[in-house]
Amino acid sequence: MQQRQSPAERISAARTFLFVPGDRPERFDKAAASGADLVVLDLEDAVAPSAKQAAREVVRAWLSAERGALVRINAAGTVWLGKDLELSKEVGLLGFMLPKAEAGVTLARVAGLKPTVALIESAAGVATVQKIAGVPGVKRLAYGTIDLALDLETSCDDVLLTIGTQIVVASRSNGLASPIDGVTAGFMDPTPVEEAMRRARKRGFGAKLCIHPAQLQPVRMAFSPTIQELEWARRVVDADQASGGAAVAVDGQMVDKPVVARAYRTLADADVSKDAHRELRMNAPPAE
Repeated sequence: MQQRQSPAERISAARTFLFVPGDRPERFDKAAASGADLVVLDLEDAVAPSAKQAAREVVRAWLSAERGALVRINAAGTVWLGKDLELSKEVGLLGFMLPKAEAGVTLARVAGLKPTVALIESAAGVATVQKIAGVPGVKRLAYGTIDLALDLETSCDDVLLTIGTQIVVASRSNGLASPIDGVTAGFMDPTPVEEAMRRARKRGFGAKLCIHPAQLQPVRMAFSPTIQELEWARRVVDADQASGGAAVAVDGQMVDKPVVARAYRTLADADVSKDAHRELRMNAPPAE
């Protein structure tokens, strides 16, 4: 029997994080049944100041051993944070998502209570991203591109891409799972969501923040290698096995250990087992 994952393991493995406004309890069960890897009940941006207390109590009432979720709490320095942290006592709370995270006492306090996703969405967060990733209890970094662009007063994609690289490096160098890409605002058309996640994957991101259930399938599709990628990976793996691990040429390019590792990861992403890979190879059309 497969061992049940801990909350920290679930956070590290998740590819889709679905936000639900904390004051919309009629959506909680639907979100939980949507197929999202993790639901994030949002007490921050999605809830008006006048509704914060009521939303917190609604979230508290919904959480249970059978119904778990992350909760995006309010940021450091707000009057709501202290009460939000009391949710750590609830059995169904899998962890916190801290907005506008930066290294310091507040992050250490939050991450000391529950596994934490740190949202990098301010200049202060970017400036301390290596320290943030090293705080005990921080299990993953997420990229809040919209808030960060506002804080930096920029709309330059190059700036945001550069900062995204810093987040990827901070995650990797501190032993965290690949970071979570920011939201894509549109959800009626699945194509931009899938394309955004495919680009993010190439940059080293391993998950995405979603704002609507319609975005879940496009994100999952982005993690499925294309036919061309699978065919390439199969050729590389076949060549590696035939060479006994020695460097070989595939498609006119030298293939060494890092390239071989990427090929095996590509097959793993497609959930292709060794037996399925063998069948794939046997049924492949002959080379021209």
